[in-house]
Amino acid sequence: MSGQRNGTAQGGAAKRREERQAAQQARIEREAKERRQATIIGSVVACILVVLVAIGAFSIYGSIHAKQVKERQRQEQTSSEAVADARKTMNEAENRPANADDQGGVIVSKDGYGTKVDGAPTVAFYMEPLCPGCASIHRMLDDTLKQMVDAGQLNLELHFMTFQDNKSTVVKDGEKTSDLYSTRAFNGAVTILENDPDPDHLLGYLANIYAEDFQPGELDDYVSVSDDQLREQAIAADVSEEVAGKAFDGTTPYKTWLKAADSYTIRRTELYAPGSSGFSSPTLTINGTYWATGTPSKAGMSFADGFLKALGIDASKVGNASVKPSIGADGKPLEL
Repeated sequence: MSGQRNGTAQGGAAKRREERQAAQQARIEREAKERRQATIIGSVVACILVVLVAIGAFSIYGSIHAKQVKERQRQEQTSSEAVADARKTMNEAENRPANADDQGGVIVSKDGYGTKVDGAPTVAFYMEPLCPGCASIHRMLDDTLKQMVDAGQLNLELHFMTFQDNKSTVVKDGEKTSDLYSTRAFNGAVTILENDPDPDHLLGYLANIYAEDFQPGELDDYVSVSDDQLREQAIAADVSEEVAGKAFDGTTPYKTWLKAADSYTIRRTELYAPGSSGFSSPTLTINGTYWATGTPSKAGMSFADGFLKALGIDASKVGNASVKPSIGADGKPLEL
């Protein structure tokens, strides 16, 4: 009997162990399943959060970008409106020169003022009387330009800038002030072009005031130049004494137009050097395309040779009326 009871007890203990093991295994599997579900849920939530954050970031970026685009468009519109307003002001200015176009330029060709020669390139020169770089270009190119203009190989477009009046400083009553050299010099140039039909006289006057032994320095190096001295440079360029006297009679009737032309020109971003945020002189364009004055030196050439190569004409053909620069009236400057 005792043997039977022992066998029964052992069988019950084994069964209970199996049940406990089964329960423990079930618990382990249940907890593992719960962990997997938690991991999956966590991953889904994390993904959702990532997506939401990405959507939020994209929305914020999009909003910021949209604002930036809108602000840039506003600035461009404001800038465009400022240019248009400045151009309108210039063209409505008192005593606007009859020979100036609506961009403030004066066309000079073999046919006189205001008429371009067909098939010839147009070189625009934005110059300032006190600008050393302008003077340097004049000294290197004046003879070449005159020969080409007279032969009908080139149209020259002159733009008179006077924004450096503040650099012609003199001492008056113990204080520094400006004697408005730039305005006086180019008011005289405009008076000459309006009263003397021969462009060679105007070009001669410009060459004379840019001559190395005449052009004054700037600021502390400036020595006052009188109207009489400017008059002498005009007469030396074959401007009549009557016209020269009118050009330098102590008045500046074209000052308002000259200053309005400054205001318009310095806003024209197409005249800015690449990477620059503003206008500077000298500035040259060839058939309306900005041409950096440092281009020839970078190519290891003289300025005159580089200039002629950009136009597409050999130096030996300068002044030959039967040969025009290869870029014609519409081509871009050639690479050096």
